[in-house]
Amino acid sequence: MVKYAVEFGKGGSPVEADGRLDAPAFHRNHVPIWAVLERFLKGQSGDVLEAGSGTGQHVVFFAGHTPDITWWPSDLNEAHLKSVLAWRAHAGLKNVRPPLAIDLAASVWPPALPEKLLAIFCGNVIHIAPWRVAEGLFAGGGRHLQTGGHLFLYGPFKRDGHNTAMSNAVFDTGLRNANPEWGVRDIADLEKLAARCGLALREAVEMPANNMILVFART
Repeated sequence: MVKYAVEFGKGGSPVEADGRLDAPAFHRNHVPIWAVLERFLKGQSGDVLEAGSGTGQHVVFFAGHTPDITWWPSDLNEAHLKSVLAWRAHAGLKNVRPPLAIDLAASVWPPALPEKLLAIFCGNVIHIAPWRVAEGLFAGGGRHLQTGGHLFLYGPFKRDGHNTAMSNAVFDTGLRNANPEWGVRDIADLEKLAARCGLALREAVEMPANNMILVFART
């Protein structure tokens, strides 16, 4: 099981009686993230995987705007899975499935996941996990995305080996000091990884707080 740097519910962050966790970052970034996803998903139908759902707040927010899309949340952390279930029940949305326990680095993902996906959204994961998680995520995209389907990556990224802001450089150093296998990933490295899996970078969208959304398409 891959261990991540962030476990919601630790360090005194709020936990509701039903297990719902609250991520402060959600309140800052869910609207700008949706503004990008909306361009690709609004009015569409099909199945979308959220890889690494964390608290579950993002997936229920996105699902509320896409009634014809079935969302498949996932995580490995037990507290996160419980929180996703609780947010799903709290929202009362029929187009959010119970969360799947998915090890993104695994060569095979759970058979319950649809064979062909409209999209995969993965936010704030690959920089706080070993590189093999990024490899597994793109390989899974190659296996499960339908032709023209999209993989959305949200978080901080490097360009040509350089962090795009001093705050990202400090963050990157802290991650690598905590675990040499973690770190802010370079867009060029991700493009090479994508190409091996039948995906290509279509857009790199600048986001608030020196983050980006990378949009890869299944070719």
